[in-house]
Amino acid sequence: MGSHLLLELTRNGEKVRAFRRENSDIEKVRKTFSWYEPGNESLFQSIEWFTGDLMDIFSVEDAMQDVNDVYHCAGKVSFDYSERKSLMQINQKTAENLVNVSLQKGIRKFCHVSSISTLGRSKQGETVTEQHFWKTSRKNSVYAISKYAAEREIWRGIEEGLNAVIINPSVILGPGDWNNGSSKIFKTVWKGLPFYTSGSNGYVDVRDVAKIMVKLMESEISGKRFIVSTNDLTYKQLITMIAHAFGKKGPHFRFLPWMGEIGWRIEGFKLIIGKKPTFTREVTRTSFKEFYYNNSEIKQAINYDFIPLTKTISDTVAIFLKENEK
Repeated sequence: MGSHLLLELTRNGEKVRAFRRENSDIEKVRKTFSWYEPGNESLFQSIEWFTGDLMDIFSVEDAMQDVNDVYHCAGKVSFDYSERKSLMQINQKTAENLVNVSLQKGIRKFCHVSSISTLGRSKQGETVTEQHFWKTSRKNSVYAISKYAAEREIWRGIEEGLNAVIINPSVILGPGDWNNGSSKIFKTVWKGLPFYTSGSNGYVDVRDVAKIMVKLMESEISGKRFIVSTNDLTYKQLITMIAHAFGKKGPHFRFLPWMGEIGWRIEGFKLIIGKKPTFTREVTRTSFKEFYYNNSEIKQAINYDFIPLTKTISDTVAIFLKENEK
């Protein structure tokens, strides 16, 4: 997400300072730029990099010297319950620090990337809108709880005078790290994925998320949040679309809930030998749920047309195949 936002901003001629950790690999950002701007090294070179720690408020203060606008995309993503402490600490504390320093320095505007998971657990088959609110439940994932804690910091900042907008993206699709995050689904299908679960979810192109963030920051809109999602797809539809884009057969075996319950328990034994499970209890149970999202508010607010998911998938597959030819 951050790499695509940097591309969008530099394409628009913006002067950008990007926050990075000491061990961050900025070559991944360079690679993202090369997919869309081959041979145009000047955009990547125009980024001013700041090395620091968002958990350290003094580091944040130094990074935000002479900054007008803040885009907060940082955070930890995990559905592993064993990482609950670091999820809560990182996602809430980074938001808290950025909000506090933004208020202190009087920045012009703040955009926070939240998640659809903060909109609460809808009833099965119910369409979620911006009017849905968080409900405390044992079924909420640790990731969702941490993102809700982070979003509360933004709302607190708004109450204290922060000029801010919040976006709640659904599952973001696009090229990235093929071994992690939502981009991993493309590598998984490419290698062969014969089964599917009965659930559904919302999906959005990473390029749409970046463009919408910039448009919201350029607008007069403040103190609002927006669902950013193109369409809802069943998992079978998504896997089939990706498989066909690769020229492969779609999934044909339906994975049943009882199989998933056995599967995540078996995967849990990997923790004993110090390995991460391929999937967890939270991921497994979510894969059998149906989630639907309404994107009408953001479309009306900035008059935006989303990239069709068929194009999202075909473009991402093309980049994946090109990368794997090397």
